[in-house]
Amino acid sequence: MTVLVTLLSGALVGFSLGLIGGGGSILAVPLLLYVVGVPNPHVAIGTSALAVAANAFANLAQHARAGTVKWPCAATFALSGVVGALVGSTIGKSVDGESLLFLFALVMVAVGVSMLRRRGSEGDPGVHINKRIAVRLVAIGFLAGAISGFFGIGGGFLIVPGIMLGSGMAVLNAIGSSLFSVGTFGLTTAANYALSGLVDWTIAALFIAGGVVGGFAGMKAAVGLSTRKGALTKVFAGVLFAVAAYMLYRNAGVLGLF
Repeated sequence: MTVLVTLLSGALVGFSLGLIGGGGSILAVPLLLYVVGVPNPHVAIGTSALAVAANAFANLAQHARAGTVKWPCAATFALSGVVGALVGSTIGKSVDGESLLFLFALVMVAVGVSMLRRRGSEGDPGVHINKRIAVRLVAIGFLAGAISGFFGIGGGFLIVPGIMLGSGMAVLNAIGSSLFSVGTFGLTTAANYALSGLVDWTIAALFIAGGVVGGFAGMKAAVGLSTRKGALTKVFAGVLFAVAAYMLYRNAGVLGLF
């Protein structure tokens, strides 16, 4: 039963990554803790980082075949973000981040509202990197990487709007391109946690197996939604709000609100 639950949890995470390029670790950590039953939060974070990184790279391959990845922008953002993820994950291993997760959920709400307000712009699907775009991607990438490393999350919720802000590309291209960063950030975080013995390799393998199947379905759904004006942006913002609401609920007690 544990094997089946872990596979299904991985499939859900993979579907989220394939559909919106985010939600991986933010979904994976609660699933590992409250559904699979991993007792140690830090092991859940380290294990989810590894599983989400592998699933992100698998989904990246599928998006690449569909032609939705803008490689120069994706690589620039990711390389800068890896440095940030290394710094953030080193600090995060020694800090209780529950109260900060509450604040992070509020940031997610703000990002969702911002994306919905940008109704007049669907982004440029033919964008090409230049010096101005590269500088913006490096700055935003480092910040997104540091935050994702600190919280032990893949960072897709930050990376997708971050890449859109830095380059002006369309949301479908941002989702495809973001998976390269989600994978590299997650792998950096996972390696840092693994050095401290905070990765459950068996559960990670099952999570990855389920995620590959779920990711294929999510990518197909993303390509289909992209043909409807604004639909993918609304789905992305909706998931942001739902996950943020859950995080606010789970962490409200830490701040003495309930």
